[in-house]
Amino acid sequence: MTRKPMTSKGADRLRIELKRLKTVERPRIIQAIAEARAHGDLSENAEYHAAREQQGFCEGRIKELEHELSHCQIIDVSHLPKTDKVVFGATVSLEAESGEEVVFQIVGEAEADVRLGLISITSPIARALVGKSEGDEVDVAVPGGTRTYEIVSVSYA
Repeated sequence: MTRKPMTSKGADRLRIELKRLKTVERPRIIQAIAEARAHGDLSENAEYHAAREQQGFCEGRIKELEHELSHCQIIDVSHLPKTDKVVFGATVSLEAESGEEVVFQIVGEAEADVRLGLISITSPIARALVGKSEGDEVDVAVPGGTRTYEIVSVSYA
């Protein structure tokens, strides 16, 4: 079995979420179920069914996070050898043909979040960027066709 790469910051974020789910959300949901049970007949108790549904989502997310953390290889980006090439963990500043500038960090699948500028190493953009250097132009296949980006800078923070 191959281990999936994950940055140390990403692993920390997942651990924080896991701790919150176990110490805050799980007890809150258990309390909500207990209160709903106290209201009597469970067959027509919407509060009980809603709390049980929340419990299912919470327990599923806990299992997902535990699985991801136990099957990952944590890579501390700050200890990687400095290079001008794009590799896992690199923060890349790109300029599109339109002049729009975007910044992405290439991270593991479980920690990817485009809203935060974190893209998965398996994404089309990351696959196109890996191995390239500052000043290189990169063509990325996207659903709307092909977009061309120029790599403005590569850093490792």
